Amino acid sequence: MKSNQTVKDVGEQGLLKKLQPFCPRNIVGDDGAIVSVNSQEQLVITTDVLVDGVHFSDRTTPPETVGWRAAAANLSDLAAMGATPIGITVGLSLPGKLTVTWVERLYQGLTDCLQRYQTPIVGGDICRSPIITISITAFGTVASHRIIRRSSAQPGDAIVITGTHGKSYGGLQLLLNPELSKNLALSEQNPLIEAHQRPKPRLDVLPLLWDIVGRTSVAGMDSSDGLADAVVQICQMSGVGAKLERSQISFPSSLLKWMSPEEALYSTLYGGEDFELVLCFPLNLAEELVKKLGNGAVVIGTITEEEKIILVDSQKQNSPQELTLTKGFQHF
Repeated sequence: MKSNQTVKDVGEQGLLKKLQPFCPRNIVGDDGAIVSVNSQEQLVITTDVLVDGVHFSDRTTPPETVGWRAAAANLSDLAAMGATPIGITVGLSLPGKLTVTWVERLYQGLTDCLQRYQTPIVGGDICRSPIITISITAFGTVASHRIIRRSSAQPGDAIVITGTHGKSYGGLQLLLNPELSKNLALSEQNPLIEAHQRPKPRLDVLPLLWDIVGRTSVAGMDSSDGLADAVVQICQMSGVGAKLERSQISFPSSLLKWMSPEEALYSTLYGGEDFELVLCFPLNLAEELVKKLGNGAVVIGTITEEEKIILVDSQKQNSPQELTLTKGFQHF
């Protein structure tokens, strides 16, 4: 049946729903696809595309940091599935007028990030394009009993974040609006800019997580599209809801130098690109992980049976808010 409906009309999530029937059931819907290798180990595959003017620009990201971010985004998806990386391929679409030096600097940034996680570049492709586009496919492996899925959250589970959110958004704003930095010391500026330009995929969390949870099921994903987005998507895939405590969701105090507390909270929930993990599993185990991680890791709420995601204030100073997918970054 012909339709005049456009991609913009249905939006990113609507388009994904229309495309999912073309894929095998139980393969898509998480941060990566699971392909069975044998009964003990699974292959995880994830692809991410970065486009000049959408995901990066000369104003905010030199080529080295474009490469770093591209690698980190894919490694973060593997971490979100519980997987250990084994390699990536890189597809480049490039304008003919682009300097070779720019491409070499891009690859230096890729390598700088990948070497930290013993991950090689194992192939790729190059073609001509009017716009720089970087498409990376990453591969990793995970034991069958350690797969982290969005769809396995259970009522009563604690919701853990592995670090503070809002830093990357703050860094982006400083890069786009240098005048904002006039009231900030370098010690306040640099962590925000570093968080935006050189995010750290949280592969370091996995060994601690497995030591604590054993064979207990863990639900989760990364927060690259925003903390609220991650919680909502986990709940939707699991057929559950969530109750989040406002006082547990912190943000860098330096944000308050140029925005209100409400704006800072909004940026923390919806700003995106913090690349932390959002994990759901029993409270006693969650508290143990938080204690070992430190550095902003915290239990922010609980999974509920009622299929609503509500941000509450136990101190009764703010009205409850319902979190949705529509307030963060949208591609269309």
